[in-house]
Parts: sequence; structure tokens; C-alpha cells
Amino acid sequence: MPIQSPPGTLPSLSPSAPSSSSSSSGGLWDSVDGLHAWLDAHGAVDGREALLLRVLKLSEEVGEVAQAVIGTTGQNPRKGTTHSWDDVGAELCDVALTALVALRSLTPDAGEVFTRHVAKVAARSLGQDAGAAGQERRAAPPSR
Repeated sequence: MPIQSPPGTLPSLSPSAPSSSSSSSGGLWDSVDGLHAWLDAHGAVDGREALLLRVLKLSEEVGEVAQAVIGTTGQNPRKGTTHSWDDVGAELCDVALTALVALRSLTPDAGEVFTRHVAKVAARSLGQDAGAAGQERRAAPPSR
């Protein structure tokens, strides 16, 4: 999990509440801002050290993805199959959220920075077909 705390101490962020439109990411960035503020208020360190620790937290979360993949594929003979692909997906979400909170720790304009970066990567990788390729991917079911 991106944030570990005693029960009942997280702010009410309503991450599952619908945003103003189904394609809007405003709810996501409101949650990222809330988590950033919560970490700032409850962290044991602040400033540069807090930023560095938030970036390092990504390594921990990526390790949890690896653990879930190993558990899904049963690659540890001592443990067998311990995870599902849903667990892998949840861990990937933790990685993404942790990265977004770290980005927000770098800049209050994290949403704009991220959107511009995604547009650059899409333009570079997909060219003019970026929008159409995204629509095709959303329509196709995931393969496993």
C-alpha cells in the first residue's frame, strides 16, 4: 500500500466517488493532493528527505508487484500459488499512485506535468494515431 497508518487516520478522500465526468481525472488528482497533504502533516521527516523517501517508496512498491507476479505464477516452490492477477493489478495501482504522490511532492502542478508528459510520450510513440489507438485498446478485453 502507498500509505500505511493506524485505522481511521486517513483523511476522507472519497477515491471511489465519481468525478464530475467519467473521463475526468479531477477525482484522481484531488485524492493525490489529499494524500500528499496527509503525508506532509503526518510524516516523520519533511523537506528534501521526505521527497527522497517518497521516491524510494516506489522501489518498495515495485518489489510488491514482483512478489505478486511470482505468487501468481507459483514460481516459489516453497510457497506455491499465493496471489492472483487481480493482486498484481492492485499492486500496479499502488505503484502508479505512489509515483503520482511523489510527483505531487515535486510540484503542485503534478496533474499538468503528467498530462503534458503523457501527451509527449503518446505523440512520440503513436504519432497521429495516438487517439485512435487508445480507443481501440479500451474496447478490447485484456488478455491473460
